[in-house]
Amino acid sequence: MTDGLKDVQSSPDNRNIPLQKVGVRGIRWPMAVLDRAKGVQHTIGTFELAVDLPHHFKGTHMSRFVEVLSGYRDEFRVVNLEPLLAHLREKLKAGRAYLNVRFPYFVAKRAPVSLKESLMEYDCAFSACLGEAFDFELEVCVPVTTLCPCSKEISDRGAHNQRGYVTARLKCDSSLWLEEAIEMIENSASCDLYPLLKRTDEKWVTEHAYDNPRFVEDIVREIALAFDQEPRIYGYTIEAENLESIHAHNAFAMVARGHQPFAPLADGCGVV
Repeated sequence: MTDGLKDVQSSPDNRNIPLQKVGVRGIRWPMAVLDRAKGVQHTIGTFELAVDLPHHFKGTHMSRFVEVLSGYRDEFRVVNLEPLLAHLREKLKAGRAYLNVRFPYFVAKRAPVSLKESLMEYDCAFSACLGEAFDFELEVCVPVTTLCPCSKEISDRGAHNQRGYVTARLKCDSSLWLEEAIEMIENSASCDLYPLLKRTDEKWVTEHAYDNPRFVEDIVREIALAFDQEPRIYGYTIEAENLESIHAHNAFAMVARGHQPFAPLADGCGVV
């Protein structure tokens, strides 16, 4: 059934330039993520949906992306990634379909001494692509504490420390928990962050970081070693960035193994 209006998007284009991606982004939608402690965690995802566009089409039908996502009206789940992309390909007559969804994920953490519990937020994302095969990527962004080994070595009193952010993009088995990736990252820093600290906890965190100095180079190498020992991870990109406390610039380091991201993720956490 048609509305009698001209379909401009499907009109021919004579510039002979195919487009790798066209689509929509910034769609907020309810979703559910597997939670190691509770089974399922309900959150809100910000979606980007796209397809490739053959050279002979002027444009794609943007409303159809929202129509497909609306098929998951009650709640989007990760198990729906592949069927949703298949539906996009069919509805938009495309060869490849892409999805990126970024969402906040919360983990209950206990303070190291007082054992006071509160919720720690992590910025996470899933990316998927369906062409000849289905491809999936997991991203976690984890805030950490780092203490400078050089400052500790050359100073008579203390050492400068700062908050850093580690962003890891993983090609991994679907059985890997978000919490497991987060813990491997936190264990590689000078100290992890806590949402709630009492005085006894602050003392422990300060001294623990002092006993575990880390450059950004140390952090990405330690995480790489941890990932290499995990058989469910078969490719990764790790980037650590320190929001330097005594410098007018930030420091960063990156390492990648067996990983070429098919869908670079926009709007990561930390600093841009």
